[in-house]
Amino acid sequence: MELGLKGKNALVCASSKGIGKGCARALASEGANVWLNGRDPNTLEATQREIEAIAKGDVASICCDITTESGRDKALSETPDLDILVNNAGGPPVGDFREWTLDDWRSALNNNMLTPIDLFQRVVDGMIERRFGRVINVTSSSVKAPIQHLDLSNGARSGLTGFFAGASRQVAPFNVTVNAILPGRFDTDRLRTSMTRAATEANESIEDLLEKGKQHIPARRFGSPDEFGALCAFLCSTHAGYITGQNILIDGGLVALSP
Repeated sequence: MELGLKGKNALVCASSKGIGKGCARALASEGANVWLNGRDPNTLEATQREIEAIAKGDVASICCDITTESGRDKALSETPDLDILVNNAGGPPVGDFREWTLDDWRSALNNNMLTPIDLFQRVVDGMIERRFGRVINVTSSSVKAPIQHLDLSNGARSGLTGFFAGASRQVAPFNVTVNAILPGRFDTDRLRTSMTRAATEANESIEDLLEKGKQHIPARRFGSPDEFGALCAFLCSTHAGYITGQNILIDGGLVALSP
């Protein structure tokens, strides 16, 4: 299927690895001009080389912390006439709600709510003028089913979801869509790092703990960044213009919602 993304300009935040990288790969393979973003220049450079090998458009990198105002200024100054914005950032830490300070909450809200809103506000009018825009917010399955000990993520990402429930409908008449993708467990460095820590604490092998984790998922496996990216690319395509304001779970059936 031709997705109609050739020549479209896309900024994919936090895309040097993980599911952000999966989104960048998918968009680049469909002919979009993709700007990668990350904080580590070496990882970013390696990812750019990898994606250039399969890209059908231009690929560039912006090394900055997108969660800072100066980082956002830099990113947007280097990305002309954005057609596609993929908002993505690492999730806040886990822990007991009694532990969180106001600074912890401010950080979570800045990274996972205010940063995506600021980027959206700064690019959406250009999308409206050009009568094409696709905004993807990478959030979490916790938006649909809050997860214990992920209080910072539950709160910040639910706030983001509430904001875009209204904003997505305001921009819909101009062929600008806004959707969120809610990942469950994906086979990324982040997952393996957290599972390695848990395995050490439980005195288990990482292989055993990973296998146990898969057994809790109806699909009996973790998701891959590439299949996450494929969904992202479709939602950015010309075929998805009638899909907006949605929060789409991609979790192998892990979250069971009441009918």
